[in-house]
Formats: sequence, structure tokens, C-alpha cells
Amino acid sequence: MEQKVYKAIKCDDGKKRCPWCTSDEQYISYHDNEWGNPVTDDRILFEKICLEGFQSGLSWKTILVKREHFRKAFKNFDYKKVAKFTDKDVDRLLLDAGIVRHRGKIEAVINNAKLAHDLVKEFGSLSNYFWSYEAKKKSKGTSKIQATSEESILLSKDLKKRGWKFVGPTTMYAFMQAMGLVNDHAKDCFKV
Repeated sequence: MEQKVYKAIKCDDGKKRCPWCTSDEQYISYHDNEWGNPVTDDRILFEKICLEGFQSGLSWKTILVKREHFRKAFKNFDYKKVAKFTDKDVDRLLLDAGIVRHRGKIEAVINNAKLAHDLVKEFGSLSNYFWSYEAKKKSKGTSKIQATSEESILLSKDLKKRGWKFVGPTTMYAFMQAMGLVNDHAKDCFKV
């Protein structure tokens, strides 16, 4: 089976962008200002790994539209605060139409917040831990689409071994793409 070539699309403003983002202004803004930019801020890394877990089985647009409400509901993804959430918080969040109301995903965020402390204790920061899984091959963009990588599989296995939830290899690859651990902009995208 021949793999489809991943090529940028020229947009109305004259810029070539990755094909996934060209159909929607919110996607374009996310692509241009966030996606693939290297992130080392622990709070942003924790937010993104949580939102990627919520996105599992849904479109990223669903999460992007609800992102501000997610931030309010989860104390701006301050993992120290989220780690203190109780069963009452889970019940409150299950009634909150501003987020994705999935008990397993909500409980996973709380679980992962508690476990984030261990990573910080061991590695000094979440950033140090996640960036240790940066793609070995430095690229100037890509011409093929993939759902996982050797690094995302290893990251997923290690997080699962540590007790983290909703961190499968495809979810971890999306996280790595978004946080700049791998450069998956199309080779002819203006962001490369």
C-alpha cells in the first residue's frame, strides 16, 4: 500500500501550512502559534498531556474549542493542585458540560497529577523527563504521516509502568508533535 505524501497547502494569506490545519481559523492559529514549538514549561507540558488524553477518540477541534474551560475546571493544569482533587471534584467535573465528561479521563488527569510529583522528584522537572524522549533524528519537517515513533512507544511504556493513564503510544506521539519533541511540520510548511 502506497503511503500518501504529506505536503503543505497554500492558504489565502499566501503561506504554506500543514494540510491538517487549513480548514479552520482556530486550527490555523494553533498551528502557527503553538503546534511544534519546543515547550519546556512544566505546567504547559502537563496541560498538553492531559488534553491529549481527553482527545483520545475525538477530534482535536473538540478539545481546542473547550480548552479555556478545561483550564478553569482543572485549576490551569497546576498538577500540584489537581493532585489534591477528590471524589467530589470528579463528581463536579462529570456534570461540567464545558469539558469532555468521561470518568476514566477525568480520573486519569488526577492520577497523573499525583504521579507527576514523582517524575519531578526523580528528574528535576517534567520537562527534563519528557525531553529525554526527544526524537533522535533531527528533521527539517516530514513528508510522511505516522501515528507513533520508537520514542513515543518508549515514552508510553515508561509512563504506563509508572502508573500513568491515557498515555498510549499514539497519544504520546501527538503530544510529542505538539510540544516540539519531534518536528512533523510538512517539509514545505512555512514553520519549517
